[in-house]
Amino acid sequence: MKKQFYGFLLVILLLSCAQAKKEDQHQSTLEESEISDPSDEIISNPLKEAYFGETHLHTAYSLDAYLGGTRLLPSDAYRFAKGEEVEVNGEKIKISKPLDFCAVTDHAEYLGEMYANFTPGSPGYDNEKLVELRSLTEYEIREQWFFKYVVSVNRGNVPQHTSFYPGEEAVKNGWKNIIQAAEDHYIPGKFTTIPAFEWSAAPGGGNLHRNVFFRDTNVPDIVPGYADINREEELWEWMKGLEEQGMQVIAAPHNSNASKGMMFSSKDSKGDPIDLEYATMRNRFEPLIEMMQIKGNSEVHAQFWTNDEFADYENANSIQDYSDRKFSKGDFVRSGLIKGLAYEKELGVNPYQYGFIGGTDNHNGTPSNLTESNFKIGSHGSADGSIERRRTGEVGGWIKGVDLTPGALTGVWAPRNTREDIWDAMKNKEVFATSGTRLKVRFFGGFNLDENPENYESLVANGYEKGVAMGQTLKKGNGSPLFYVWALKDPDQANLDRIQIIKGWVTASGEMKEKIIDVVWSGDRKKDSQGKLESVGNTVDLKKATYTNTIGASTLMGTWKDTEFDPTLHTTYYVRVIEIPTPRWSTYDAVRAGIPLLDGVKSTIQERAWSSPIWYRPN
Repeated sequence: MKKQFYGFLLVILLLSCAQAKKEDQHQSTLEESEISDPSDEIISNPLKEAYFGETHLHTAYSLDAYLGGTRLLPSDAYRFAKGEEVEVNGEKIKISKPLDFCAVTDHAEYLGEMYANFTPGSPGYDNEKLVELRSLTEYEIREQWFFKYVVSVNRGNVPQHTSFYPGEEAVKNGWKNIIQAAEDHYIPGKFTTIPAFEWSAAPGGGNLHRNVFFRDTNVPDIVPGYADINREEELWEWMKGLEEQGMQVIAAPHNSNASKGMMFSSKDSKGDPIDLEYATMRNRFEPLIEMMQIKGNSEVHAQFWTNDEFADYENANSIQDYSDRKFSKGDFVRSGLIKGLAYEKELGVNPYQYGFIGGTDNHNGTPSNLTESNFKIGSHGSADGSIERRRTGEVGGWIKGVDLTPGALTGVWAPRNTREDIWDAMKNKEVFATSGTRLKVRFFGGFNLDENPENYESLVANGYEKGVAMGQTLKKGNGSPLFYVWALKDPDQANLDRIQIIKGWVTASGEMKEKIIDVVWSGDRKKDSQGKLESVGNTVDLKKATYTNTIGASTLMGTWKDTEFDPTLHTTYYVRVIEIPTPRWSTYDAVRAGIPLLDGVKSTIQERAWSSPIWYRPN
């Protein structure tokens, strides 16, 4: 009996030891998994995939959005980006397709005030102005409040904090909450969140705003607003200081069409001519620029590019009705792009060597709600939240409702959908912008590329092996450079009309020149004696707000050799892809409501994409 008892005890002891060993092994595995990076297990595509996302978005943490009626927070915005339904202006809404990545870029300005506004018991919560803010219900009164306490102090040369600024600790806490939302919603390989904010400088009412993006959550404790950092040079110095602390950060200017000539000015903020230091800092910290957003297209304007048949696209002319803004050719990206070549020739560094991204600047907390037919909730809360306001109203101090667009989208070529891969692609400029559709575009150039790639796979492989991708600079070679172009339509949207290459260069005498080349197009159309390509046609039914894909092509691929290439001249090239005509959002509105189309407002549009440029420098 005793032998049986001791034998039983021995078995229990052995089992206990085995279990303890198993638990130790399990704990060891847990500890290893906690320190390992889950993104390491995500399959990487060496030829890269196109990922689509939002790079300019505001939630209720932005005071102007809150005043418009927005109550969605960063976490809600990320849920919307993932495809979940939210409520805006009393209407349930969801995105047409989930995004691959998203950056919430709430204004650093008034971030502390908004944190206090949302946080009972925090310093400033009971301030009479914030109590008043929470009590406002009618849009017109909220708009008056906005002009009195926001515009008056934040669109001048000497900005200042509000009288109800609660202090740095509130700013830190608000920023901490924004970063926490980004962490909570990051799913490596499936959905990427980019920690970001907007610095909203507006000297003299001119837009010099920058969106600032971080590679990871190694971020500063506090972010500066316009009252803290007055001009772009100071922002770059601040970013340089972050780099010295081991942080990785880049910025992107946006909405250059409203910059009142300052975005690509020949002078710095002190009024001195741009010098090497300025050019170097701008080139280092600003690899990207926003090509298009809700407040219009900043590529070109029909008034200044009369020979560009596609320049009359979402020109947002009513921006000129506010803050004494008047368009000039120098406000637009194509002009800045070529001007940068002249500075590179003079200084040795190009201050405007920008890759192209697209964002919305949506103030509803709904990232990349870009489908023209889904613009029924507008973009700025109550300001454009109804058909009547979009047709007859305005977004205060900026633009008339009829000139708004749903915004634009950023496409990124990256090996994986992770934060580091998306951010690295942005910094390296292997990115493209679209006017809202998820069409894909690739662009390669080189002196040794094969003349006729057999298919898409060989085009991409050869492009990487023997040339450079969009966003890169060509090294000097023999003969003339050859370029590969390729585009694939959004499977849910319109067919493609054509692919163009826009070439810009600076002559030996310093003259800035440009040329538009139709490289490949749909159907059997021919160019006329002037080199102009016949129109693709139009299938839009304005009475029904419909179109058909009976014209155009689903895929376009081609090559172009620059036979006029001069190896002694600084040169740049970028791709523009044009879709067939489709109904504009204002046409969808009119058909839904059974009311006439708006006079003087285009009823159809041709959506498009812009690749980041490829540059050539002779030395």
